[in-house]
Amino acid sequence: MARTARTQEEIQRFLGIGAVQVAELDLNGEEAALRPGPGSPPVTHGEVFVLVRRAGRPVGTLLGRVPEGADPATVLTALARQEHGQEHGQEPAEERGQGRVAERSGATGPPPPHTSVVVATRERAGQLARALDSLLAQDHPDFEIVVVDNAPVTDETRDLVERKYGERVRYVCEPVAGLATAHNTGLAAALGTVVAFTDDDVVADPRWLTELTTPFAVDPGLGCATGLILPARLRTPAQVLLESHGGFAKGFTPTTYDPKDPPRDEPLFPFTAGRFGSGANMAFRAEVLRGVGGFDPATGAGTPARGGDDLYGFVRVLTQGHRLHYTPGALVWHHHRESWADLETQAFGYGAGLTAYLTAILVNRPALLPAFLARVPRGLSHARGLTAVRNTGGDAPGDRGAAPGDHDTRTHPWPRRLSRLQRKGMLYGPVGYLRARRTAGSRTTGRGTR
Repeated sequence: MARTARTQEEIQRFLGIGAVQVAELDLNGEEAALRPGPGSPPVTHGEVFVLVRRAGRPVGTLLGRVPEGADPATVLTALARQEHGQEHGQEPAEERGQGRVAERSGATGPPPPHTSVVVATRERAGQLARALDSLLAQDHPDFEIVVVDNAPVTDETRDLVERKYGERVRYVCEPVAGLATAHNTGLAAALGTVVAFTDDDVVADPRWLTELTTPFAVDPGLGCATGLILPARLRTPAQVLLESHGGFAKGFTPTTYDPKDPPRDEPLFPFTAGRFGSGANMAFRAEVLRGVGGFDPATGAGTPARGGDDLYGFVRVLTQGHRLHYTPGALVWHHHRESWADLETQAFGYGAGLTAYLTAILVNRPALLPAFLARVPRGLSHARGLTAVRNTGGDAPGDRGAAPGDHDTRTHPWPRRLSRLQRKGMLYGPVGYLRARRTAGSRTTGRGTR
């Protein structure tokens, strides 16, 4: 009874979370340009989540409040210069890790490689059209788009691609449900040297693909690249809550992860794959991903495992000796889930996907078991931290809290119910993976064992 009452209290607190506007502000010398986020109305008074750019490049985020009657551009520009000006690190952040990769593309470096962009989708033609429009506006000089229609029940996606996009977008149907299976189908159809993956609920920044794939032309040892994911909208309590606890963002510091020189501040490397990026913004050298057998089809959304396909791919590439590079210049705007029920599903799925991918790694690469067992004690501590009830930031005197997207500081407490669901998901993950593996049957046999 007490738990039920506490859950109801958490839901009521959750429902009291207000909407936050989304905007971009480019600090370019003495001038600044404020514009609304993708699909958002012009900025007005109230709270605003702002992506701060400098000469077009993302450098940070902030949460500002525009008083009623004030000019949003004036207020937010002053705040941005205060938090992201010269004295606060005007130069781009220095890259972490070894095997440095050029962050800036253009005349000083090689052109990005021929790339295939794979978008897996299922019965979401409206969202897909928005994503495809943004992909077709990329400044990358040499790419193709492959849409994988996963276990469709209607012809809506096929009709959209053929009617609106014609030869500009290739359509492939994959009848077997599951995100990893759909991605493997896209990988098989891809003609590019590099294969990028994104979701049907994103809007890609015009330079996304160039920024994501140019590092492959610079570093022949690079097997995977990931990029920055920010919220396209913060209109509902669920969207604000998720983003205030980090969302999908991995920060604004370019980082190269090299298995030959593991990061000293990440003792669980490479098994903390969630730190590397997310499936909505990732790219692989095609021959490397094919060489490890692609994604395990018993992982991912649409299977009993519920997730973990992207994390599996990251770890498989790293454990084969290839580097992974995170670049904040490669930006996509993601439409987060909108309701409390969505958050419950997402919390359980994240927990399940985490342990499902770890199970998949050990099943497909038993030789990694000793390294994994050596990390178990710290791994359990890490897992407890992931599922802890997280309080808000701003408790210290003078601390005004965190912007959505900041990490380890929060504007809203993370509900206990969601933490419990994540822990339940972690317990379920290995069972879900083994169920999915049995269902996949012969399709799973031999994958990921090279």
